Amino acid sequence: MYKLRRIWLALGAVWVAMTLYLSLTPDPPEPMHFLNADKLVHALTYSFLMLWFCQIYQLRSSRILIAGLLVVLGVGIEYLQRMTAYRVFDYADMLANSAGVLLSLFLVSSGLGRIGVMLETKIFKTAE
Repeated sequence: MYKLRRIWLALGAVWVAMTLYLSLTPDPPEPMHFLNADKLVHALTYSFLMLWFCQIYQLRSSRILIAGLLVVLGVGIEYLQRMTAYRVFDYADMLANSAGVLLSLFLVSSGLGRIGVMLETKIFKTAE
């Protein structure tokens, strides 16, 4: 994923910015309505972010750093929510965010960490 690296990184930055916005906006959309649906949304969001950035960074050390940064992001957002009058601080959200990161960290070791490389290879192979 070196030829399209800047595009992949830019899209990743958009996903992080969207996560920040939706986490701090007063009235975010609720895509699912069942008990603790928000915890599933937290886990899926952070799992997606981790999986996305693991496509760009292939080294184990880089992936561990990204995992740490995403966990810090999830914790930091909760503290920012605490500062607002319209959002709720929740340790369970921090746990769900971290669980999503760890889930993807595990999944990328099983082969899902090379999806981006395979896609990029196919894109440039068909363009030739």
